[in-house]
Order: sequence, then structure tokens, then C-alpha cells
Amino acid sequence: MKNEKNDPFRTLGALLILGRVSNLPTVWSNCVAAWLIAGGDFNWELLQICIGATLLYTGGMFLNDAFDSGFDRQHRRERPIPSGAIPVATVWFWGFFWLGSGVALISSQGKTPAVIVVILALSIILYDAVHKAITFSPVLMAACRFWLYLSVASAAPHGITGLVIWSALALSAYIVGLSYIARKESVHGPLKYWPCSFLVVPVVLASLVNAGGNLTQAIVYSGLLAAWMLYCLRHAFWAPQRNIGRTVSGLLAGIVIVDWLAVAVEPLQVGLLFALFFGMALVFQRFIPAT
Repeated sequence: MKNEKNDPFRTLGALLILGRVSNLPTVWSNCVAAWLIAGGDFNWELLQICIGATLLYTGGMFLNDAFDSGFDRQHRRERPIPSGAIPVATVWFWGFFWLGSGVALISSQGKTPAVIVVILALSIILYDAVHKAITFSPVLMAACRFWLYLSVASAAPHGITGLVIWSALALSAYIVGLSYIARKESVHGPLKYWPCSFLVVPVVLASLVNAGGNLTQAIVYSGLLAAWMLYCLRHAFWAPQRNIGRTVSGLLAGIVIVDWLAVAVEPLQVGLLFALFFGMALVFQRFIPAT
């Protein structure tokens, strides 16, 4: 009989699940959106930043499971650590290794990106350490995406502009909304509507920023985002059997549409790239859980 502990495919599957790699297209879309808003072009620097962000996200997700190993042994025994697919010590090592590698890569872009990415890394560790114990942990998760946005923009030609900050805040609000909904996935209880108000903040910002000649594009992409959010939310609020996991996975993929809306004025080719990211997120989720 094959020894499961030495099965390379089982180990690979555990690594992919630990890293929640199905969400990586949303990290890449964050990077591209922030970079373009800050006046950047598609070049080697952007690719390097995307690789750094990938390492940061993967490391953060590894550490998330390492910190949650006790909780998962009670509530989510199918996770890689409690199921015995990978030792917790290994997860700790690779989590900090990936995180440190991502910090080093983005820090190479300059002093300002270096300072902000250190804040981002500390925010990731703080979230991983306390998110099960505090009620406002969704705000900490949103802060991670906020600092990622700013770290990317700070390396671009125009740097951190007002539009970059407002776009980062709109994305953060969306993250807060979906994170509060996600908290009900493993802890049963009544699901309230108020978190949904945070999800519409990107639409409000788009209508304000694009009040001039770009309003048509903003309306089209806002409609796309609104339609996707309603489609996802129906599984949690209006389906005969509540499926919060499906709602959260869909809203996570919707992060790409939020970024797409932020750069609605960009050429069609850019839109096709975000459409590709969105499709990748959905396809990846079919094989690797997003949460």
C-alpha cells in the first residue's frame, strides 16, 4: 500500500490548498490596477512586483493555517495540518520564507516601497495571529490589500496619488464586506445584510471619479460588478439552502472586477487582461478552495 505521508501528489495538493492559490489572480489584478493608476506601463518592474506580491500572499496564507492549526483541529479537520498532510513546523518555515522573500523583492524597488511593504508584512502577520480572536479582523484583512495597493503604486512613476488612495480604500471596503460574510462560513449564526453596504463602495467611487466623459465605461463596469455581487449573494441570502462558501468564493473572484472598474478608462486590451484574471480565479476555484 502506498504511504500517504510520502505521496508527492498529496503534498503538492496540501501546498496549493495552504497557499490558497486560487486567489492569486486577485493579487495580480490588485498589482496591475495600482500600477496603472500610478502611471506605470507593462514592464519588467511590474512583473517583479507581481512575483513579490505572490510570495507575500502565499507566505501569509501559510502562516494563516499555522496560526489556526488549533482551531482547525476542532472545526476544520480536512485542512492540511490537522489532516496530517504536512507538519505544522514545515508550514511555519515556508510561511516566513515566502513572506520574507516577497518583502525583499518589492523592497528592491526603492525606499518608499520598502517601508510600505514592511508595514504590509507586519499587517499580514498581525491578521494571521489575531483574526480568530477579534471581531474587527475583516478591517485588518482589508488593511493588507490597502498596503499592497500602496506599495505597488509607490514604485510607479506617479507614486501614491489621491486616486490611488481612494481606489485602495474602495477595494478595502469591498474586502471588509466579503470578510464579514466569510466569518459566518465556519461559525453558524444569523447572516445580516449590513456587510453588503461595504461591497458597493467601489461603485460609488467610480460614479464620482468618472462623472465626465468616462461615465459610460464606469456605468458598464459598475453594472458588471453589481450583477456579479447579486449572483454571489443569492447563495447566502436567497437560496433554499444557504451556501456561504460559494458566496465568499464568488466575491473573492469579484475582487478582479473591482480592480477592473478602477481602471475602466484604460484601453480594451487592459480589460481583456482583467477578464483573463477573473476567468483564472473561477477556474482555479474549481480545483483549489478559495477559503
